[in-house]
Amino acid sequence: MVLQRNARINIWGFGAAGEKVSVSFAKQTKNTVTDQSGKWQVVLEPLKTSSVPQSMTIIGSNKIVLTDILVGEVWLCSGQSNMEYQMRKLVKIPTPKNPKLGFPKDEVENAKNTKIRIFLVNRKTLIKPDSIHKSWSIAQDSALRAFSAVGYFFAKALQQKLDIPIGIVCSSVSGSAIEPWISKEALAQEAYFKDKKLSNDPGKFYTPMIEPLTKFKLRGFLWYQGETNCFLDEKISYAYKMKVLINLWRSAWGGNETMPFYLVQIAPFNYSKQKNEKALDANTEPEFWEAQAQQLRLPHTGLIVTTDLNDNGEDLHPTYKWEVGRRLALWALANDYHQKVVFSGPLYKSVCFEGDKAMVAFDLFDADLKEPLTGFTVAGNDGKFVTADAHIVGKVVVVSAKEISKPEIVRFNWTESPASNFYGKTGLPALPFRTDNSLTRAFKIN
Repeated sequence: MVLQRNARINIWGFGAAGEKVSVSFAKQTKNTVTDQSGKWQVVLEPLKTSSVPQSMTIIGSNKIVLTDILVGEVWLCSGQSNMEYQMRKLVKIPTPKNPKLGFPKDEVENAKNTKIRIFLVNRKTLIKPDSIHKSWSIAQDSALRAFSAVGYFFAKALQQKLDIPIGIVCSSVSGSAIEPWISKEALAQEAYFKDKKLSNDPGKFYTPMIEPLTKFKLRGFLWYQGETNCFLDEKISYAYKMKVLINLWRSAWGGNETMPFYLVQIAPFNYSKQKNEKALDANTEPEFWEAQAQQLRLPHTGLIVTTDLNDNGEDLHPTYKWEVGRRLALWALANDYHQKVVFSGPLYKSVCFEGDKAMVAFDLFDADLKEPLTGFTVAGNDGKFVTADAHIVGKVVVVSAKEISKPEIVRFNWTESPASNFYGKTGLPALPFRTDNSLTRAFKIN
């Protein structure tokens, strides 16, 4: 396994009531006595990074030796099927249409890096009172085949850049909504949900698949979920559920509000064409993206854009999972490991209307395209949108349309099938937005 560096580390287990236990690791020895129920725990002082395998010796009435332990960075990835999407699927998918993004089809066969360690949560065993957390493996062979592609490629990108051990824990369930990953108590404490009935089994997966992990120290979280809730046409309610989840998980790991939480925007998909209990339209997914983007208002969060990562609008599980993992790693490298890397495309900041033009400003703006930008639409006070002309002028994008003498609203990639050439210099796409966003005013982060 990999233990989190530079943090006080919990080591825990079970034995007979009143049994003396000692734990020795990295020149530390800690002693304790089990309580009346047989549980015990010691806390190791912060550990230094170590790529040299070490052993931990635990002595009670018997002796246990855990071998091949590294010390580095540990992350948890969670969500539904796009996070669960297994490495074994790479060899079966058709060649992707965008060659610039690569295609590591034979990654499992070629994976030989013993500094990447993976832990796949088994929800049937983790919750047991005597769970022994046996799921740690080196990221190769059959263990890697069954592991999250997003999680692995995130870990690989970190390991290559930082040259330290990386541990990645995956706890995800295909088809899961967000509610099962949040405790009932946490949802009940959010004012927005007062007197609202919540469905989708709140707490169903949090209790067996997240709570038992909370003693294990982590650096941060990766989240790729939302398709199930998008099918339910959720907007502001999802934003509040996401806020509750982020705050709950940070609290469960010790109340550290600086723990990074990075989300993946759900990929483009033809929701409006699906037969569904709720009638969905062309605005359904862009409005859901808007709800996801609200989390950027919380500290130490990030959102990767995936508008260019689906070759087929009918595919709910698009390929390019390697690029999703890489983009997540860019957020971590820049914001948590202080690497000088570009981690995001342009993010909408503000708009100023002057005459027949709109001047749109962005955060993280490094685009320098000379040709016209595509994907922009504009409307006047009648709310009827037309395709807009858009050009980069200095540090803003100037948007106009000959049909509209006085624009009042600008939208970008506001469609479930986005296509635009508006990227940053390093090839990261701009985040879809609309300047008439009412959700930002309605959604309260505190």
